[in-house]
Amino acid sequence: MMIPVRCFSCGRVIASDYIAFVNRINLIRETENREPTPEEIKKIFDDLGVKRYCCRRMILSHVDLMDDVMPFD
Repeated sequence: MMIPVRCFSCGRVIASDYIAFVNRINLIRETENREPTPEEIKKIFDDLGVKRYCCRRMILSHVDLMDDVMPFD
Protein backbone atom coordinates (compact mmCIF):
# COMPACT_ATOMS: atom_id res chain seq x y z
CA MET A 1 0.00 0.00 0.00
CA MET A 2 1.28 3.46 0.82
CA ILE A 3 4.50 4.02 2.72
CA PRO A 4 3.82 4.90 6.35
CA VAL A 5 4.59 8.49 7.26
CA ARG A 6 6.42 7.52 10.46
CA CYS A 7 8.48 4.54 11.56
CA PHE A 8 6.34 2.18 13.64
CA SER A 9 9.11 1.62 16.18
CA CYS A 10 10.71 5.00 16.84
CA GLY A 11 8.30 7.50 15.27
CA ARG A 12 10.83 9.13 12.92
CA VAL A 13 9.37 10.62 9.72
CA ILE A 14 10.41 8.31 6.87
CA ALA A 15 8.02 9.06 3.99
CA SER A 16 10.27 11.69 2.41
CA ASP A 17 13.30 9.43 2.80
CA TYR A 18 11.43 6.62 1.03
CA ILE A 19 10.84 8.77 -2.06
CA ALA A 20 14.50 9.79 -2.21
CA PHE A 21 15.58 6.17 -1.65
CA VAL A 22 13.42 4.87 -4.50
CA ASN A 23 14.67 7.60 -6.84
CA ARG A 24 18.31 6.73 -6.13
CA ILE A 25 17.68 2.98 -6.51
CA ASN A 26 15.89 3.56 -9.83
CA LEU A 27 18.78 5.74 -11.01
CA ILE A 28 21.20 2.86 -10.47
CA ARG A 29 18.84 0.43 -12.20
CA GLU A 30 18.35 2.67 -15.24
CA THR A 31 21.88 3.97 -15.76
CA GLU A 32 23.83 0.81 -15.00
CA ASN A 33 21.20 -1.83 -15.92
CA ARG A 34 21.70 -3.82 -12.72
CA GLU A 35 20.41 -4.14 -9.19
CA PRO A 36 22.20 -2.10 -6.50
CA THR A 37 24.61 -3.94 -4.22
CA PRO A 38 24.09 -4.07 -0.45
CA GLU A 39 27.00 -1.64 -0.03
CA GLU A 40 25.31 0.86 -2.36
CA ILE A 41 22.04 0.52 -0.45
CA LYS A 42 23.88 1.14 2.83
CA LYS A 43 25.54 4.24 1.33
CA ILE A 44 22.17 5.57 0.16
CA PHE A 45 20.73 5.14 3.65
CA ASP A 46 23.78 6.83 5.20
CA ASP A 47 23.54 9.73 2.73
CA LEU A 48 19.85 10.18 3.54
CA GLY A 49 20.58 10.15 7.27
CA VAL A 50 18.60 6.97 7.99
CA LYS A 51 20.72 5.54 10.81
CA ARG A 52 18.35 3.34 12.82
CA TYR A 53 17.76 -0.21 11.69
CA CYS A 54 14.03 0.06 12.43
CA CYS A 55 13.68 2.91 9.91
CA ARG A 56 15.80 1.06 7.36
CA ARG A 57 13.52 -1.97 7.83
CA MET A 58 10.43 0.14 7.17
CA ILE A 59 11.86 1.44 3.89
CA LEU A 60 13.43 -1.83 2.69
CA SER A 61 10.45 -4.05 3.45
CA HIS A 62 7.80 -1.77 1.94
CA VAL A 63 5.98 -3.19 -1.11
CA ASP A 64 4.19 -0.62 -3.23
CA LEU A 65 0.83 -2.17 -4.13
CA MET A 66 -1.06 1.02 -4.95
CA ASP A 67 -1.17 0.33 -8.71
CA ASP A 68 -2.47 -3.20 -8.05
CA VAL A 69 -5.22 -2.01 -5.70
CA MET A 70 -6.46 0.99 -7.71
CA PRO A 71 -8.64 -1.04 -10.15
CA PHE A 72 -10.77 -2.16 -7.19
CA ASP A 73 -11.59 1.40 -6.15
